[in-house]
Amino acid sequence: MALKEHLKEARNRLFKAGIAMLLGTVAGFFLYTPVFAALTRPVIDVGNEDGRLATINFEGVATPFDQMIQVSIFIGLLVSCPVWLYQLWAFITPGLKTKERRIALGFLAASVPLFLGGVTLAWILLPSAIKVLTGFTPEGSANVITASVYLAFVLRLMLAFGIAFLIPVVLVGLNMTGILPGKVIIKYWRITLFLICVLAAMAAPGGDALSMFYMAAPLLLLFGLAVAICLLNDKRRARRRAEREAEIDESANTATPLENL
Repeated sequence: MALKEHLKEARNRLFKAGIAMLLGTVAGFFLYTPVFAALTRPVIDVGNEDGRLATINFEGVATPFDQMIQVSIFIGLLVSCPVWLYQLWAFITPGLKTKERRIALGFLAASVPLFLGGVTLAWILLPSAIKVLTGFTPEGSANVITASVYLAFVLRLMLAFGIAFLIPVVLVGLNMTGILPGKVIIKYWRITLFLICVLAAMAAPGGDALSMFYMAAPLLLLFGLAVAICLLNDKRRARRRAEREAEIDESANTATPLENL
């Protein structure tokens, strides 16, 4: 395509992705009330269980409307992620070979459920995290939490979980490009295991080791699967390299007698 046609194609893809996000945001407006109630329920439950004041506070007149817009946009991004990821894939597909298209589609198919799975796990572990963190409140004090601060904490937590679940996909992608061999990943497996446990302890600060295990187990499983795929890909790449070198040697040996004649 000419530059003008590329820009036109990008505009069309962005327009479709924008429409999907807009429709998802509109749906987020209708889902805001139950979603906000579900997000703030852990704080209310802490107050009911411990017998102290724990509530969400809106500090300004327009703050409820601002938070409604932010949460609705976040819901719209989550709901429409298959659409705008597909639009991105469809834009770069014409410049890829057939094999590269299959690889790109495979990464897209794996990234969406992994990201949503990380967000879902963060949602499940949120009550435990809120209970532990608010447990440091001194006796006789109250937890009057600002809505903007609380929602920012929750949304960042979900985003962190979603991105963490995409790390295995990134490892496989780097391996397929030849940047990160599987042996290098295995060489530093102790550091990787330590970092995963630290991330699990920080993101899922439960009262016991079981909460940490719930977070670390899926990450370790995904990491192990990524390492296995990288090793298989390295083995396949080495076999192809050996076959190519054998073909070159065979061609050289065949050409030598003819040159002597």
